[in-house]
Amino acid sequence: MNKIEAAVKMKCPRCHEGDIFETKNPYRLGKMTAMYKNCPKCHLKYEKEIGFFYGAMYVSYMFNIALFVIATVAYYLFFEDRVNWLWYILGYIFLTIALFPLLYRLSRSIWLHAFNKYEPNKVQH
Repeated sequence: MNKIEAAVKMKCPRCHEGDIFETKNPYRLGKMTAMYKNCPKCHLKYEKEIGFFYGAMYVSYMFNIALFVIATVAYYLFFEDRVNWLWYILGYIFLTIALFPLLYRLSRSIWLHAFNKYEPNKVQH
């Protein structure tokens, strides 16, 4: 498994085996943000320092900007003549809210992978 695949699957950046989040379903209310403190396999401490994951907000922001640009271009190319712009805005807001749990987790996973290298020899079975 390469680094990008491990980040998307939300696996530990060091061993690519342990999960980052306690549940696989990002839409399970109450457990959406629940992360392990350490990797269950190699015991890597996920939060390096207090506030470490604030940087994941920048990754999330980039995802949201990309989503907005794609939605806006699609609207002007395919729907401008048929759909009122108010429906476009409401649809975009709904899409952003619907994707929030997934993008939240993905942003944290990518941020964590950016600051840790793959070291499969550190796995403790």
